[in-house]
Amino acid sequence: MDALKIGDKVIYPNQGLGVVEAISEDSFDGQRFQVFHLRIVSNNTLVTVPSATALEIGIRRPVANGSIRKIFEFMGDGDVDVTTDWKGRYKEHLSLMKSGALKDMAMVLKSLYFLSLHKPLSFREKKMMEKAKELIVSEISVASAASSSKIEEKLLGALSRSFKSSKPRAAA
Repeated sequence: MDALKIGDKVIYPNQGLGVVEAISEDSFDGQRFQVFHLRIVSNNTLVTVPSATALEIGIRRPVANGSIRKIFEFMGDGDVDVTTDWKGRYKEHLSLMKSGALKDMAMVLKSLYFLSLHKPLSFREKKMMEKAKELIVSEISVASAASSSKIEEKLLGALSRSFKSSKPRAAA
């Protein structure tokens, strides 16, 4: 992550798209280190991240176009595993969201979207589904230079087509 420059776009796990606004040098306990100043686009928050911990936190560059195609294929394939235990499912989804990986967030969205077709989601799961959708849409929008509304429409269309005739498959 040391190769980041001012103006670069990055993905901050569970927060979404960020832009490198500044890079500075700081010192602590006699040691000097580089610090990235990231502006989180969704809420205009400024976050400072030491470069040495950026990878540890999961900060990464937005996905490439090839990965975008794979995400839409995944969303449209109609295959979903749903854990029936609410508490276990929520913990699993929370862990996937914290990873910050686009595929993990897509798994959460797909699972919760499928569940929402068969039963009402809890308040927490509704919020998580919206957050996953928001993060996926914002990243794909930036990576593909397409509007958020167009990406959201395409994403929801893929999910809708995916589950026209599928049945729940309980996972342990």
